[in-house]
Amino acid sequence: MRRHSCRATKGAVVPKLRRQNGAAAGLDIGAEEIWACVPADRDARPVRAFGTFTPDLHALADWLAQCQVRSVAMESTGVYWIPIYEILEARGVEVCVVNARHLKNVPGRKSDVQDCQWLQQLHSYGLLRASFRPAEEMQVLRTYLRQRAMLLEHRAGHIQHMQKALQQMNVQLTQVVSDITGTTGLQILRALVAGERDPQVLARLRHGRCHHSEAEIAKALSGQYRPEQVFALKQALALYDVYTAQVQECDTYIARHYAAIKPTSDEPLPPLGPAPKPNSHAKNAPAFDVRGCLYRLLGVDLTAIAGLEASSAQVLVAEIGTDMRKWPTEKHFASWLGLAPHNDISGGKVLRSKPLKGNRRAAQVLRLAAQTLGRTQTALGSYYRRLRARKGPTHAITATAHKLARLLYHVLTHRTPYQPQSQETYDQHLRQRSIRHLKRTAARLGFTLLPQPVTA
Repeated sequence: MRRHSCRATKGAVVPKLRRQNGAAAGLDIGAEEIWACVPADRDARPVRAFGTFTPDLHALADWLAQCQVRSVAMESTGVYWIPIYEILEARGVEVCVVNARHLKNVPGRKSDVQDCQWLQQLHSYGLLRASFRPAEEMQVLRTYLRQRAMLLEHRAGHIQHMQKALQQMNVQLTQVVSDITGTTGLQILRALVAGERDPQVLARLRHGRCHHSEAEIAKALSGQYRPEQVFALKQALALYDVYTAQVQECDTYIARHYAAIKPTSDEPLPPLGPAPKPNSHAKNAPAFDVRGCLYRLLGVDLTAIAGLEASSAQVLVAEIGTDMRKWPTEKHFASWLGLAPHNDISGGKVLRSKPLKGNRRAAQVLRLAAQTLGRTQTALGSYYRRLRARKGPTHAITATAHKLARLLYHVLTHRTPYQPQSQETYDQHLRQRSIRHLKRTAARLGFTLLPQPVTA
């Protein structure tokens, strides 16, 4: 019987795929040349190579228009695809940026000509799915924010250089000042670089809110001021100031771009209430009112969600945009972020249940927000602590970030203010669920669960 079934399967007729898009083209993009493929009935030479200079890109767009191509598929190779994407999009061509990971396992393709032909064939059959790309105004905001994050990352290296120079001179400023780039730390560093060596004079620059006294600071500043280390400290401080000025200039452009973005709704908004976390202010936060700008743009306050600050909320908005219709459900959104489990099932058994790679920057923001919730007395904080005790911190962070992603999707989809659940309500619901579980277990074992009267 089994052998007969195999023979019948081999003789079955497999239906052929239908071509859904006859005006599709494929592009394989490199640093020096671009290979393009159009349908064979559109040109005598359906495969051509073009350069990467701007005139060559316009010549490629003219040739695609001559072949009446309406949709183009290309791989997201580095940043080489961005110029041709913008040129084709400006001409009204539908451009699909395809994840190269979806095509890398196909064997037998060893040249750029075969790559572009394979892309064109798959795209004509509708087998390629375009990657997400936010609206133009969100792309500009995302570029500014990524540039700002890069500046902060480079500036952090120079802070480490200052700490290294101080340590080599045995100037223990880091032990009496929590942050050497704070008010007290910068004043002492600038005076030290200017030539001041008296620990008592340097200690008088202490800010009034500094925890350590002047005597303790003067004792920590009694070091061996070697000229070469002071020179290294001077250059590191100068580079820190340069990057700080660049960050401030970037903030100016970001605030200007916020003012130019049109809000999603023309209806008048109620006045924005007080900040839910008034005492929380990150040192690297922008100088302008990010929370007010996001509220004017979205119509809802994302900082009302526990764990989300204004800076993290603007990173999320820049990465995912404001139109949540790109994802049909909140499950699709969590999967795109890489926060949903991906079950590899074989033979009825789950071999692996590890989330796939998604949007790294947005998922990182949600993971950091989930990690901070463990120190809050909120419903999400109780949820995180309960999972951490049962499954460990890694699973707890991912699960809590998944819950934050669902909340974010609901708020941005329905444009309704977030109503947080109290910790007492969450604990009460958890207790009722535990009682129902115990009753079902007792009934299955033939027992009856009765409450015990509370004694005085």
